[in-house]
Amino acid sequence: MNEQPQGQRSVFEREFLPASEHGLRYRLYRLIYHHDAPDERNFDLALIIAILASVLVVLLDSVGSIKARWHGVLYAAEWFFTVLFTVEYAVRLWTVRRPLRYATSFFGVIDLLSILPTYLSLFFPASASLLVVRSLRLLRVFRVLKLVEYSGEAGILVDALLRSRRKILVFLSAILTVVIIFGAIMYVIEGPEHGFHSIPTGMYWAVVTMATVGFGDIAPGTPLGRFVTSILILIGYSVIAVPTGIYTAELASSLRGQRRQVRCVECGLPEHEQDAWHCRKCGRALPMQE
Repeated sequence: MNEQPQGQRSVFEREFLPASEHGLRYRLYRLIYHHDAPDERNFDLALIIAILASVLVVLLDSVGSIKARWHGVLYAAEWFFTVLFTVEYAVRLWTVRRPLRYATSFFGVIDLLSILPTYLSLFFPASASLLVVRSLRLLRVFRVLKLVEYSGEAGILVDALLRSRRKILVFLSAILTVVIIFGAIMYVIEGPEHGFHSIPTGMYWAVVTMATVGFGDIAPGTPLGRFVTSILILIGYSVIAVPTGIYTAELASSLRGQRRQVRCVECGLPEHEQDAWHCRKCGRALPMQE
């Protein structure tokens, strides 16, 4: 069986190792976490259909007229999918080498959220708790996030996001600093008489203003306040594309793939494509790899 390139492998294949290299546990591990053989792809397809069907049940359950007529069927279907996903979750924990690591991972938490609300509803049967139960049951829509597991390209997107997290964090820190400064300035300039009752209120105004949303619930009433607002709007327009650019650069790097480190003897270009025979800059034949 041909191995998939590292960039195209599932996140699971690269992060979670099998608990056993033979026997039933390994066969189940291959069935769940790999996507190469026909039976593995068929399992993925069946699970995707089950996820979509379970989300459809949640959506139909929120429609009053449908729920009134088909309550029994929807309730039975919900428990069927809950038991199905519970067995899948248990098998996932059983087949990996470090179950706790999987349980605390992003996908493990999503798997748990997809089954936990239905079980929690058993402990809140009183009518006074119906609102709480409804809120918990809404978490079942997180099942749709399980679909991310079955897309090889999703691994590339996640990897690019993880590599750009430090730059995005620095960007968000700078934005937070601007929000605090302008929130404090507007609190001093406008004051409570124009709706700026505190610095946190001014920070809220700064966020919606810099995001160019501008709900209109708080607006400056003085000429100086409007001048400050104009400056903040211009800042918002100038920085709104920064995180997109950071992420796009990392994503382009992932899609470009690994380059071969070989220096052209003519122009000195240090990197070339893996299958390149000539320099992409000057056309000179590249040295053979050792």
